[in-house]
Amino acid sequence: MKKLLISMALLLPMAVVAREATVTSPNGKLVVTINDEGQQATYAVALDGRQMLLPSALGFKADFGDFTQKLTITNTKTAHADRTYEMRQVKQSKMHYVAEQLTVDFENAKGQKMSAEFSVSNNDVAFRYLIPRQKNDNPKCAVIEKESTAFRLPDGTTTFITPQSSPMVGWERTKPSYEEGYSIDGAMTARSQYGQGYTFPCLFHVPSTAMTSQSTGQEGWVLISETGVDSHYCGSHLSDYPYTIAYPMTGENNGNGTATAGIALPGKTPWRTITVGTSLKPIVETTIPYDVVEPLYEPSQQYGAGRYTWSWLIWQDNSINYDDQVKFIDLASAMGYEFCLVDNWWDQNIGRDRMVELSKYAQSKGVSLMLWYNSNGHENDAPQTPRNCLDNSIARDREMAWLKSIGVKGIKVDFFGGDKQETMKLYEDILFDANRYGIQCIFHGCTLPRGWERMYPNYVASEAVLASENVYFNEGAAIRQAFDLTLHPFCRNAVGTMDWGGVIMNKYLSPDNKSRHTRKTTDAFEIASAYIMQTAIQCVAMQPNNLQELPQHELDLLKDIPTTWDETRFIDGYPGRYVVLARRHGNKWYIAGLNAQKTPLTLTINLSDYSLSKQFADQADKKGRITGTAITPLKLKKGKASITIQPNGGCLIY
Repeated sequence: MKKLLISMALLLPMAVVAREATVTSPNGKLVVTINDEGQQATYAVALDGRQMLLPSALGFKADFGDFTQKLTITNTKTAHADRTYEMRQVKQSKMHYVAEQLTVDFENAKGQKMSAEFSVSNNDVAFRYLIPRQKNDNPKCAVIEKESTAFRLPDGTTTFITPQSSPMVGWERTKPSYEEGYSIDGAMTARSQYGQGYTFPCLFHVPSTAMTSQSTGQEGWVLISETGVDSHYCGSHLSDYPYTIAYPMTGENNGNGTATAGIALPGKTPWRTITVGTSLKPIVETTIPYDVVEPLYEPSQQYGAGRYTWSWLIWQDNSINYDDQVKFIDLASAMGYEFCLVDNWWDQNIGRDRMVELSKYAQSKGVSLMLWYNSNGHENDAPQTPRNCLDNSIARDREMAWLKSIGVKGIKVDFFGGDKQETMKLYEDILFDANRYGIQCIFHGCTLPRGWERMYPNYVASEAVLASENVYFNEGAAIRQAFDLTLHPFCRNAVGTMDWGGVIMNKYLSPDNKSRHTRKTTDAFEIASAYIMQTAIQCVAMQPNNLQELPQHELDLLKDIPTTWDETRFIDGYPGRYVVLARRHGNKWYIAGLNAQKTPLTLTINLSDYSLSKQFADQADKKGRITGTAITPLKLKKGKASITIQPNGGCLIY
C-alpha cells in the first residue's frame, strides 16, 4: 500500500490538479466554493454547512471563444464591500450592504480569459462574468451566444415558479406578457407548461431530508433571480430542468432583434442572484436587487409617491371619457389621493385638446394625471392607442414635452412582450427620456424589473404578474386572488416593486356593484393587501359608489394607506397560504396579514418590539360567515397577541 501511495505522489506533478477558491459571508455562515475540477468551472453554495446549491456549471459561449469547458483557474482576487445608500420606493429606505467579494480568473484551452466575480453577503450571493479584451487588444466587441450557468438544487427540492410563455401567442400576439399563473410545491423535474422554462424570480424549498449530514434538520429556501439588466444586455430566465440560464426566444418582439447579447469589451454580464435562508425571512427581506447596482442617471427632480384611482379596472373602456374621468378625479380628491390614471384610448375618446382641460381640472382638485400608452411600434398587434408615441426618440421627445406642458406626472406603458436586448433598450430609453421631463413610469405587459428602482430614479413599478384585471375578466382568477397575494411577497414582490393594480372594494366586479361575479376576498383582506403589496405609487381601485357604501372606518383606513416604507420585517407565512409582514413608515409600524386558506388562521405574534394599539379585522358569526369588519383595541399578554384571520381575509394592526 505504501508503494502505491508513493507512485501516485510521483505522478501528481504530471496530472492536472483541480484548483478551488472560496468566499465566505461576513458572518461566516454562507460559503461559496468555486472549482475547476475536470476543467469544468463550477460553484456551490452552502449555508451553515447545508448544501443549498450543489456544484453547478459556470461559463458562457461567445462568438470569439468557448468558456463552457476546458477552463482552469489562473488567479483570484478578494475585496470587501461596505456601503450605505438610500432609496425612496422599495421595502426599505436606508440600505447597508456588507459583503465579501472574490474575483476568479479563468483561462480556456486556447488561452482566452474571462472572470467570475462573486459578492457574498450574509444571505445573498450575486455573481457575474467579466470579459476582457484578448490578445492584441481584440476583440473589442462580442456576442454572448449562450450561458452554461446552472443551478443544481438538492434532490427533493420543490418549486414555486411560473412558466415562461411562448412568444407571439395569446391575445393580439402580446405574449410573453409575464402574466402566467404560479404553481407551488411542484417537482423540479416537471416540464414547464409551454416548454420554455420559467420566469424570474424562482423560489425553491429544500427539505431537511435533502440537507447534508452536517444539517441540524432545518429546511432551506432558495430564491434565484437576476439584477442589473440594462440596454447593454438581454434579460434571461430559467430553463426547464436541469436549470440553466436561458436567453430570450427568437420569436419574441415579432422576431425583431437578436436573442443573444451584444456587448463592448471589456464588458460584463448582469448579476445572477441567489438568496438563501433556513427560513423565509431572508427571502422576503432581501435587498440584493439593489445592493449590487448603481443609479444610471440623476433624477431631474424629487419624485413623489402616493395612491391612484383607476376607472378601467371595473368600468373598462367605456369609462375612458371626459365625464367619467372627472368622477374618478373627484374620487381621488375626496380620498386625498395624489394621482388618477387615465387608461387606453384617451387620445381618441377624449382627445388631446380636452386632455389639457382634464389635466387642469385634476390639478384644481389637488390630483395629478397619469396616462396610459402602448409601447408599440412593431412588436405585437395590441390595438389600443396611443400607439407609435414611445417607440422612437423623436416621437418620445415630442410626447414627453407635451405631457410636461399639461402637468401630467406619470405614464403607464403597456405591451412589451419580450426580454431581448432591443427591448431592454426600449425600457431604458423611455425611462431616460421621461426623466428629462419629470415623468415617472409604470410598465405593464412587461418583464420583471431587475434592479431598476435604483438604476432609474423615475421608475416606479412593473406589473409582470397575473394581476387584478384578471380578477375582473375571470372568476377563476378571482378565486385565486388570495392565493396569489399570499405568494408574491416570497417571490415576485420580493425582488421588485409590483403594480398588481388595485385594492378592490366593490363586492361585485361591475360598475353597478350588483352583477357579474363577486370578489372572493373580504374587505379586510383588500385593505391589508395594500400593506402587503409593495409599490411606491399604489393603485386603490375604489369606485365612486364606495364613498357611500363602505363604512366610515374602512374609508378612513383607505385614506391613510402609506406607500413608502422605511423598514420591512417578515413575521410569518408560507407561500400561497398566508403571510404576515411588519412595515414601518416614519415612526409608525403597521402589521398586515392575509389568509388564503379555507379555514380561519389563528397566530400568536410577538409584538413587544412595536408600539401598536388597534386591530382591524373581519368579523364572523358562529357559523363562520363574515358579517363585516371592525376596529378593536389590541389585547396583549406578555407582549404577545393572538390574531385570527378569516378565510380569504385579512387583518391590520397599527
